[in-house]
Amino acid sequence: MSIRRIEQMLNQFNKIGYTENGMNRLAYTENEHKAKELFREMCEKEHLTVRMDYAGNMIARREGINSTLPPVSAGSHLDTVINGGEYDGTVGVVAAIELICRLNEQQIQTSHPIEIICFAAEESSRFGIATMGSKMMAGKLDQNKVKNLKDKNNVSLEDAFSQVGLKVSQVDGAFRESKDIKAFFELHIEQGPVLELEQLNIGVVTGIAAPTRLKITIKGKASHSGTTPMDLRKDAFLGASEIGLAVEKAALAEAKKGTVATVGDCAVTPGAMNVVPEKAEMIIDIRSVDMNSKKKVMEHVKETMKYVERKRGLWIHFELLTNDEPVLLEQHVISSILQTCEQSGISYREMTSGAGHDAMNMAGLCSTGLIFIPCRDGLSHHKDEFASLEAIKIGCDVLEKEVLKWAIPAKGKEIPK
Repeated sequence: MSIRRIEQMLNQFNKIGYTENGMNRLAYTENEHKAKELFREMCEKEHLTVRMDYAGNMIARREGINSTLPPVSAGSHLDTVINGGEYDGTVGVVAAIELICRLNEQQIQTSHPIEIICFAAEESSRFGIATMGSKMMAGKLDQNKVKNLKDKNNVSLEDAFSQVGLKVSQVDGAFRESKDIKAFFELHIEQGPVLELEQLNIGVVTGIAAPTRLKITIKGKASHSGTTPMDLRKDAFLGASEIGLAVEKAALAEAKKGTVATVGDCAVTPGAMNVVPEKAEMIIDIRSVDMNSKKKVMEHVKETMKYVERKRGLWIHFELLTNDEPVLLEQHVISSILQTCEQSGISYREMTSGAGHDAMNMAGLCSTGLIFIPCRDGLSHHKDEFASLEAIKIGCDVLEKEVLKWAIPAKGKEIPK
């Protein structure tokens, strides 16, 4: 019953935004809104009360015996990258709904309320800032930092908000205090190959790498590609190329610390075959669980920008989009999840997460656990992303037992074995 229900929920969500090239439910679009409304329907069917906060996060609540106690929460996100996969984020939302379905079937009451949180705008694909919904909930992102954001189609965040019934001027109202939540748990696909290669069921995350993101603008001079001598050119793209190679070199020097860096986007104008590029814009993503390591990569990139600017006679400017702190999760939460796996006979390993998750922001509010399940070939942010139903079910089993530990079953209702 559990596997069939999980499959049905995944299929229902993944009809929204499906294309042959992958899933497209970008933040604050109609498709993401439709997915969150489906989430509302599923939760209300299980007798939960559902509300949307000022950031667009959907929060479904199952009352506990003592409604004054802080809730134990679980969840993830339903927005996707452009041409993304069917499991990133969606698995965590489905697992949290499945948890409630199981408790209702077994008629298990808990002392603490249980919440499902479906976060808005976890992916950075549209507005360049990741985990926006959970950042706003944790008080890490106020309206002054986001009101001028625009997507690639020049749609402002303010306009995107209004299209789904929200106001940027009210996002500070999404903030919750530490006393408002007892604990938060997120189930997620690993987005890497380790669990599959080691044939393990669960990854217990100990720390989450945080991104530092830069937007670099390089301006040169457009000129005829056939008549401008090579030594007289001010080629913005070649300047971008040198900076890109410097990004790789700096990250390789820090690789032993698990640091990575990527030039994920580079737009060149005017984009004509016979014109020397006048302008290049590139976005760089640097990630690590070591803040000092990220800083070293940043410093190398900044020095390279100065060097390239002088050498090629270009104008180079950079904008720091985000510089998040890596998060180390609390040891008592890690130990609790490890104990759940051991008692259930489920294979596991401790690991860090190279990808950012909503859990990293929730860790600033409350005790937080992040649980990974394997995905095929470690592939994610791709139409071929895949996790087996059996792997998802095992993840749901761990999530159920862990949430019940923290929410405390009423007397006479034992945690399922």
